[in-house]
Amino acid sequence: MKTPTIAIVGRPNVGKSAIFNRLAERRIAIVHDEPGVTRDRIAAPCKITDIPCDIIDTGGIGMELDDGFHAQVTIEADIAMSSADMILFVVDARDGLTPTDEHLAQKLRRAKAPIFLILNKADHFEQELMMGDFARLGLGAGLPLSAAHGRGFGELADLIDETAQKVLDAATDEEEEIEEVVTREGLKVAIVGKPNAGKSSLINAILKDERTIVSEIAGTTRDAIDIPYTWGEENHTLIDTAGLRKRQQMDTSVEVFSAMRTERSIRRSDICLLVVDLAAGISTMDRKIAKTIKEERKPCLIVLNKWDLFHPGGSRQARLEEAIELIRTELFFLSWAPYACVSAKEGQHISQIFTQITKIRQAASKPITTGRLNRLLNDAIDIKPPSQHKKYKKRVKLMYATAVVNDKYTAIPVPQFILFVNDKKLMHEHYEQYLSNRIREQHNILGVPIVFSIRSRNQSKGGGTHSGGDLGRAADEKE
Repeated sequence: MKTPTIAIVGRPNVGKSAIFNRLAERRIAIVHDEPGVTRDRIAAPCKITDIPCDIIDTGGIGMELDDGFHAQVTIEADIAMSSADMILFVVDARDGLTPTDEHLAQKLRRAKAPIFLILNKADHFEQELMMGDFARLGLGAGLPLSAAHGRGFGELADLIDETAQKVLDAATDEEEEIEEVVTREGLKVAIVGKPNAGKSSLINAILKDERTIVSEIAGTTRDAIDIPYTWGEENHTLIDTAGLRKRQQMDTSVEVFSAMRTERSIRRSDICLLVVDLAAGISTMDRKIAKTIKEERKPCLIVLNKWDLFHPGGSRQARLEEAIELIRTELFFLSWAPYACVSAKEGQHISQIFTQITKIRQAASKPITTGRLNRLLNDAIDIKPPSQHKKYKKRVKLMYATAVVNDKYTAIPVPQFILFVNDKKLMHEHYEQYLSNRIREQHNILGVPIVFSIRSRNQSKGGGTHSGGDLGRAADEKE
């Protein structure tokens, strides 16, 4: 079940960490009067609510910034808007309204999550009479409380519970709606591969009839053909595509347009079956199609066809090991894609395809939580810290990470991993791959690409080059 997430946002020294500690009922975040003491992202379960929630303290980042708080509050707002189900916007009731508060409020108003204005340091009732200025933020009158004395936290707990229940109800409705859509329409499965790899034979084997034309002549299928197919209780769509050849080898404009339609079919699919002629080996065109799937960020299953013709005299285990070595070497950039060894012509092992698709869907339905993701990346960085960038003479520092699924109606969701860093120019591609491998080692993301979105803390300076806090350790995550 979904665990609602609460982000605590505000300019430095308004008491975010003190509120965090009250909600967590633990002294996790360091509380100090000096602005910017909290350099790390900290997450913990909320202990004062009836409904389990995770709270995130978006503490001060990099107080050495030349342009004051602008970049800091911008990144805090981005974090909150990207990952939170509700946002606690904390202001200092004693200081009154500041330009930084107004800037942050203006940015937060674009968030889809509900925003609650928290008037911290309201130690006495008399102070509430002087809080009218905060109404100018357009976020209501606000909730007065005192983190130092525990005042107002009962009302805050009730507010969180009420909102968390709405979040859970909406999530349930959404899951039911998605389940209904998926159950009714199933998957759009694009079957792609080079000419004569056996795509049409595979569809015939799946359908157990002769719905598509099968021929030894390469390029028989000129168009992308949508074929309805029922598996279990779901109505899927099989998209039979024209075999892709190198552009310079295309004989006519018909083949060129067929290739364009194939590429569009990949884009509109939920999952791609990359059909490879195992007996012929991996070709340049196989790698090109595989890269198209990777670039389109599509889930993928590699179908090793003509298994019956692949070293037929050897033992099954030896053949299997050689086949795996072949695809992992030649299609190394699709190392995350599982495989199925089949013989479409002979109708052998076809059921493996939908068994693997089911595993991919099940893995995609269990996304990694924010807390676990941050802990995992912290551990990865401890094991292998990033190297210094040769040009900029600095190291990339990750401050916070979250996983977001952009299209809620996709049958197999592909998460986007948003990494907030001090300067995205410092991120090496090989280090991204290292982090990707670590995520896969610790979390089952079968058949789905890992997509990183690297975001600089200081966007206003072309990505920023200021150093900042390390990735915060997500403590005591409630799964």
